[in-house]
Amino acid sequence: MFSFIEKPAAALGQKLCGSGMISHDEVDALQSLPLRTLRLKAGAWVVTEGQLVSECGVLISGYACRHKVAKDGGRQIVSFHVAGDFLDVQHLWLENADHNVQLITDANVAFVPVTALRQLVEEHPAIGVALWRDSLLDASVFREWVLNVGRRGAKTRIAHMLCEFVTRSEAAGLGSPSEQVIPMTQEHIGDATGLTSVHVNRMLRTLREDGALQGSGRDLQVADWKRLKQIAEFRADYLHLAA
Repeated sequence: MFSFIEKPAAALGQKLCGSGMISHDEVDALQSLPLRTLRLKAGAWVVTEGQLVSECGVLISGYACRHKVAKDGGRQIVSFHVAGDFLDVQHLWLENADHNVQLITDANVAFVPVTALRQLVEEHPAIGVALWRDSLLDASVFREWVLNVGRRGAKTRIAHMLCEFVTRSEAAGLGSPSEQVIPMTQEHIGDATGLTSVHVNRMLRTLREDGALQGSGRDLQVADWKRLKQIAEFRADYLHLAA
């Protein structure tokens, strides 16, 4: 069994093939894309707001986030990303970046020239439909995050964010909920949920006391998956994983 790092397009191919919308022949076409793969450190910027983009990035290993930065320097994380995710599929048609993409762990990222990807979509319309679906799924996640930050209480908000991350990681083949180590810092969690680090620390302690989580810092793990989902009022429908 090859690894994603040995054949970088395999990460994307597996994800799109899993949607049931493309054939194995089209996965082979993905494998033929010209790629350059970089090993980048945690904190590295993959895309910066205002950048003229000529390549689309695919996360091969590690974790990343998308975010916007306010004038005062405050950061709002709007999504987290796992292996197999296109980090900026919108740049297939939108040339200027309107947000930032930054790594939260060391990672391998493959970069695909936009021109090559456009040609692939023209030659294989099913791949274009699959990428369109991927973009629609991003929009579904964004809607849920607006609800999460705007209307849920602090503990439920954090639990829901963690449930989504663990569910998407499991779907990407990164292990069951109890096997995963959550890679975000308290600062990442705070910037994703609109809470201060002090408040995040307090809510994580409460979730540990509730038996839903165990560990601390970047050794945070799910102790009771059923309990965490109950606290989060989590339903994975909006992720459309079975579609």
